[in-house]
Amino acid sequence: MTGNHFSAKDIIKHLALFLLTFGAAVLAGVFWVKGKPVSMITEWTGHDWYSGFMYAWPFLLFLTVHEFGHFFTAIKHKVKTTLPFYIPFPPLPYLLPITIGTMGAVIRLKGLVKSRKEYFDIGVAGPLAGFVIAFGLLWYGYTHLPPQEYQYEIHPEYNVEGKGFNFRPEADENTIDILVGDNLLSLFFENYVVDQPELLPNKHELFHYPFLFVGYLALIFTALNLLPIGQLDGGHVLFGLFGRKLQGKLSLGFYLLFILYAGIGFINSRQGISDLMLAVPLYLLFLYFIMGRVSKDPMTKIIIAIGIYTVQYFINFYFPDIKGYSGWLFFGLIIGRFIGIYHPPAIYNKPLSPWRKVIGWIAIFIFIISFSPQPLVIA
Repeated sequence: MTGNHFSAKDIIKHLALFLLTFGAAVLAGVFWVKGKPVSMITEWTGHDWYSGFMYAWPFLLFLTVHEFGHFFTAIKHKVKTTLPFYIPFPPLPYLLPITIGTMGAVIRLKGLVKSRKEYFDIGVAGPLAGFVIAFGLLWYGYTHLPPQEYQYEIHPEYNVEGKGFNFRPEADENTIDILVGDNLLSLFFENYVVDQPELLPNKHELFHYPFLFVGYLALIFTALNLLPIGQLDGGHVLFGLFGRKLQGKLSLGFYLLFILYAGIGFINSRQGISDLMLAVPLYLLFLYFIMGRVSKDPMTKIIIAIGIYTVQYFINFYFPDIKGYSGWLFFGLIIGRFIGIYHPPAIYNKPLSPWRKVIGWIAIFIFIISFSPQPLVIA
């Protein structure tokens, strides 16, 4: 057998993390769906709590299906693993008022993965399983849009002459403007699935619709996991399809392009020289730091950091309207310092079967249609 034997203590620990994450997601859900921050919790009604629940359960369903896709595939290949660790990330009054309730969930493989096939199967199973849930949530959300009165219940100030459904107020220093970004799959649903376009919320109001918003978040998580880098699920897919040597080159190239895009406009090249004299060295130090797993040679990392910033500088200078997504820099930090760029070797390097190669290309296609260059913009 697999050797996966879980004690009562293990089960209680993982269940407690699940319940804490579910509770954190409920708190976050009331903010997203009803627009009420956790600092107003004493004023929440029963309907507010219900709205948070309607955000939390599909989100935790997606995370659970994704992680147990990995879990059961690992068991199938007799690789010892942990149960999923759910990571709560609750909103905190005044300190951390906006979160999505969780930083996701992970399992930890405790046994040896011996072959390219096993790495591939375990890596691809989670995103494929989770994508089914994400697709279903979006399909249901887009085919069961509530009437326009639903939005007026959240924004009664819109229900006056001159404003109306999907009204967007002018932003000021007291307004939080939140924009949900597009991806190819969402554009497909909006253009070919919705049968009542007049009920479709704009991207500044979409987070009030729990099935739509959770479906978007599920696509973001799926795309992040399928990034073709290192030991992410997408890195396992590349390793299975192309072997370690080519995967290393593709992974490195994609990581550098990922950081290059993320940092465009992070430092405004048209700032005053005094501001740039402080900002540029600090940013170059950050770029050097996140290249920790790219190379062991300090000079190589210095050259890469300077090269990336130079390209970003000229893009920003000559095309100031082109912006990256600075939020990806944080994820780049996690990859570059902790997850790694290159894939570990396998004992057995037999190529994948034709059927598995088809599944691999399907996973790459899912990444392409799920990825959003700017997934969630909060200003």
